Amino acid sequence: MNPLRKTFFAATLALSLLAPAHARDATQWTSTWIASPQATWGADFVLPNNAPDRIGDQTIRQVARLSVGGERVRIALSNAYGREPVTIGAARIARSLGGSRIDAGSDRALTFGGRSSVTLLSGAPVLSDPVDLSAPALAEVAVSLYLPQDTALRSFHWEGLRDAYLAQGDRSAQAALDGAATIPSRPYLSGIYVESARRARSVVAFGDSITDGAASTPNRNRRWPDALAERLAPRGIAVLNAGISGAQVLNDGMGVNALARFERDVLAQRPDSVVVLMGINDIGWPGSTFEPAREAMTAQRLIDGYRQLIARARQAGVRIVGATLTPFEDALPDAPVKHYFNPDKERVRQQVNAWIRSSGEFDAVADFDARLRDPAHPTRMRAAFDSGDRLHPGDAGYRAMADSLDEAVLFGAH
Repeated sequence: MNPLRKTFFAATLALSLLAPAHARDATQWTSTWIASPQATWGADFVLPNNAPDRIGDQTIRQVARLSVGGERVRIALSNAYGREPVTIGAARIARSLGGSRIDAGSDRALTFGGRSSVTLLSGAPVLSDPVDLSAPALAEVAVSLYLPQDTALRSFHWEGLRDAYLAQGDRSAQAALDGAATIPSRPYLSGIYVESARRARSVVAFGDSITDGAASTPNRNRRWPDALAERLAPRGIAVLNAGISGAQVLNDGMGVNALARFERDVLAQRPDSVVVLMGINDIGWPGSTFEPAREAMTAQRLIDGYRQLIARARQAGVRIVGATLTPFEDALPDAPVKHYFNPDKERVRQQVNAWIRSSGEFDAVADFDARLRDPAHPTRMRAAFDSGDRLHPGDAGYRAMADSLDEAVLFGAH
């Protein structure tokens, strides 16, 4: 097993032990926000890394919108792909006032086993101690991390769609990070949990860039899981976004494949249900600029991958909803990625969607293809829903996807 895979599986096992387990803990901890960790990549990849190569004697402040709320919070940090330990010299959480500003009266120091600093071992996650902080549903919080030592950044989430603020020195307690640089990725922060009086229901959105929210308006919470959270949070239902741009069901790319990360990013969150929207990159990447030499994907291989996810979800008692793959004719016309679409790939998408709709193997179906496609040209996305790149929806398209999901699909009839 290569070193990257070793660190990934170590992190998966550790997180499954650290994540709040309702059956073992009388306190009800609910995962209210997540960002799936990825390994950084080099300058030879077609897309930029969107993160500094190294961080040292610097503070990172990241803003996240919770789904459900609580009166106590704790965070998870991940060094899943690090090749060396990472020292966090200070960590704090506060309610966000927008940009890099925080509500100073809500600012709380975070500890780890009672200590203000913590070392993230290579391949491992860390869970903070709980701290009192009133955080209502859909509240925005800011997490500030100070890294005192020069450290190679190896674990992050690429498509943050939210400015993170990088400032020199330990400025973790400052009310605003004036003059800080901004980066669009999320280093190290992988989860936020809230304590609640009773167990909250939750759903994980498990997908690729369309779930990660690519081409939605940055800093505005316009991804489809965000829109779904706005509807469900008042009912006490958490929505967790486990999207990774470039993700695939069967192959590693801008993250490890779905079968490899399903335990960490879905089952370890103890959800009631998961919506799987993934497979378009399995179809589109082979023969493209991303993977010019890879063998073309077949519908049967993708279906076999879905069946593994279904089996593992059922074994864990998690309802699994299959989402149809959305139209992508002539995708990415202005991007450096070429040959993402061709008629043979479209035939595979249609075969996969026919199986998702008719097989009955998923517990329910979210027909995102039917919701987004152009009735006059069904291999393309409707113009009103298209971001302009013919692959990713825009804000209106993401909202339409969320609006097409109801609680009967997500949780079954009650």
